[in-house]
Amino acid sequence: MPKVRVRYAPSPTGYLHAGGARSCLFNWLFARHHGGTLILRIEDTDRTRYYERSVSDLLSCLHWLGLDWDEGPEVGGPYGPYYQSQRLPLYQEYAQKLVASGDAYPCYCSQARLKEMRAEQRRKGARLGYDRHCRELSARERALREAEGIVPVIRLKVPLEGETCFDDLIRGRICMKNNQMDDFVLLKSDGFPTYHLGNVVDDHAMEISHIMRADEWIPSTPRHALMYRAFGWTPPLYAHLPVILNPAGKGKMSKRKFIAADGRQYSVMVREFRAEGYLPEALFNLLALTGWSYDGTTDLLTREQVVERFDLDHISKSPAKFSYDKLDWMNGMYIRQLAVDDLASRVMPFLEQAKFSRPADVETVQRITPLIRERLVKLSDVVAMTDLFFVDDLHYDPQLLIQKGMTAAQAAQVLAESQQILNSAPQFDEGTIEPPLRAKAEEMGLKARQFFGTLRIATTGKEVAPPLFGTLAILGRERVLARIGRARELLM
Repeated sequence: MPKVRVRYAPSPTGYLHAGGARSCLFNWLFARHHGGTLILRIEDTDRTRYYERSVSDLLSCLHWLGLDWDEGPEVGGPYGPYYQSQRLPLYQEYAQKLVASGDAYPCYCSQARLKEMRAEQRRKGARLGYDRHCRELSARERALREAEGIVPVIRLKVPLEGETCFDDLIRGRICMKNNQMDDFVLLKSDGFPTYHLGNVVDDHAMEISHIMRADEWIPSTPRHALMYRAFGWTPPLYAHLPVILNPAGKGKMSKRKFIAADGRQYSVMVREFRAEGYLPEALFNLLALTGWSYDGTTDLLTREQVVERFDLDHISKSPAKFSYDKLDWMNGMYIRQLAVDDLASRVMPFLEQAKFSRPADVETVQRITPLIRERLVKLSDVVAMTDLFFVDDLHYDPQLLIQKGMTAAQAAQVLAESQQILNSAPQFDEGTIEPPLRAKAEEMGLKARQFFGTLRIATTGKEVAPPLFGTLAILGRERVLARIGRARELLM
């Protein structure tokens, strides 16, 4: 095993996607398992697709997931700069070296000619690709074109016969016939490299030992192998990760929200998972198990356990389904493991964003948290579960006060008796108010479900709410009595 230096090299063309986060995570795990180095490199040379907010979103989401890097933006390092747009002279230099060695050549074809060439190839049913029109131009022909002011692109001179192979640490030996590759562009006429040139030059310059990336890049790897051969460099070791399938398991996870047959919308961007109230611990855990497993049965693993156990041998070759059901389950499990103060601090932003008529305060939220912890699936669920604490008026159908098997008169009596008991209770806490209320339900010959169902609707406006007696204690005597009084009016 050489000294491990891996990189995550995203293009800033949009927000961080779950698939990109998984690629970063696997590189991070590999580096941490082997005591190696993770480099974050921003491949921002495609200026037509550059999205300004991408980098800030990327850095924020990686920090949220707990994925730190050893070299790159914010931390620097000896192989910088780590933005490709700041490394243009390097790519231009190496492109000219390949031209000088005869492994690449300048191409002067206009966009109009290339468009016409592709149209002709389609008409003939031929394979699309550059026709090597400029491959064998003489020095004089090149000089004439440059005298016309044409700025060429630089193309690699791909062998016309044979095949190019590489060994993948997950998939074994992979080969591609050279006649299936055209003479692809290395350096564009504006001086910016293509993905292929920037990728190979930087991986060599930054001494990358292993490349772990999505399997969609497999067709590009023979091209990169040809470039390493042309430069006389030893290529890194490759490990192409399995594609992530959508929740239906019937296609690649897209970069837009997935809408299932039942109408449910599924998030795909890390920022969306965060906004919806998933914990970074849960998303980290699920992503680690999307395409990799420890023993095929263990689902919940701490960060330290995944680092300790991670290896390439347990990465699947087959596509991996992203399971939102498992993520929901994991998230609930992780929520229930949190200390009360920790969970309260995590739900607080969601309550603050809700902008209730009564602002959520830390003390109240800390009292509420133990009541709802077992029921939360996502942090955002806290809003619907606890809005009753932070609103002045409840809105519900008065008919809900009359529980199944009860009359309106019985419901009204439940409210009157409850109001009297709660008004005269020496203290307004769970231990004090629960016994007399239960005794009254029994005295009236009502089931607890009926008696407390009516009281729950009157005081919370919900059929399903946090445990009733804890809820009443937090609401306080004054608000509870006022709500019961309002409910009695609705029954009149």
